[in-house]
Amino acid sequence: MLPPLLVAAERVATTVAQGVHGRRRVGQGETFWQFRQYEPGDAATRIDWRESAKSQRLYVRETEWEAAQSVWLWRDASSSMDYTSAGYITGAAWPKKRERAELILVALASLLVRGGERLTLLGSGVAPMSGRVALNRLAQLVEHPDRRAAAASLPVFEPLPRAGQLVLIGDFLAPLEAVNAMVAQFAGAGLKGHLLQIVDPAEEELPFAGRVRFEGVEERDELVISRVETVREDYRLRFQRHRDGLAAIARAVGWTMGFHRTDRPPHLALLALHAALTADRRR
Repeated sequence: MLPPLLVAAERVATTVAQGVHGRRRVGQGETFWQFRQYEPGDAATRIDWRESAKSQRLYVRETEWEAAQSVWLWRDASSSMDYTSAGYITGAAWPKKRERAELILVALASLLVRGGERLTLLGSGVAPMSGRVALNRLAQLVEHPDRRAAAASLPVFEPLPRAGQLVLIGDFLAPLEAVNAMVAQFAGAGLKGHLLQIVDPAEEELPFAGRVRFEGVEERDELVISRVETVREDYRLRFQRHRDGLAAIARAVGWTMGFHRTDRPPHLALLALHAALTADRRR
């Protein structure tokens, strides 16, 4: 029985797949990159028997081309992503930011797998894979995150092959200085990237009225505003400045930046993200 997340993601991916084509490429470089342990789904012809004979495990020989053309996916699993304003706004039925981020990430993985791509979850320690096994493995990693990795609101840098691609999905509400440092480190290592900001409608519009008490999610602070409507416009301007800052950070290193609200259809964000990946690969 397939996990509910994978079933929902496949449904969204199928909607988008009707209007896109795969990104399968011809030809492979022959320069050796590394040995990695054999994974279910790898062709037997790719096993390096000489290297495997040195131990009791099977190893596959990867070339630089294969490593560089892989896609590393990441989604913010920190506490701030558990927020949804649906319980505070009459008639609202949108999901938590985490649920939407994971849905889009796994749906994107489904599209990439259909196009012959190799992928994995950033920070998982699992080597990029292709085929259905890669999608199933990714869904498992997403549904059962590492606790230490889940606590971080930004991805931790790790050395990856140059010209590899990153897709980072989160609310990116961390200070712009922190986001810039993270992006600069990955970009400085020769990686291409795509950011997708996921926000709740209330985070963008501040639709509340009257006296409201706001409680922190990751930092247990508390703020009481007697008349929220009096600060709404200033809040919106500050939120927009932060978003513009994120776009500028991405643009400065040649990355792309997308935005998505949880009250809007997920396939719209997925279509734009897949188009950005396709355009980047063509360049």
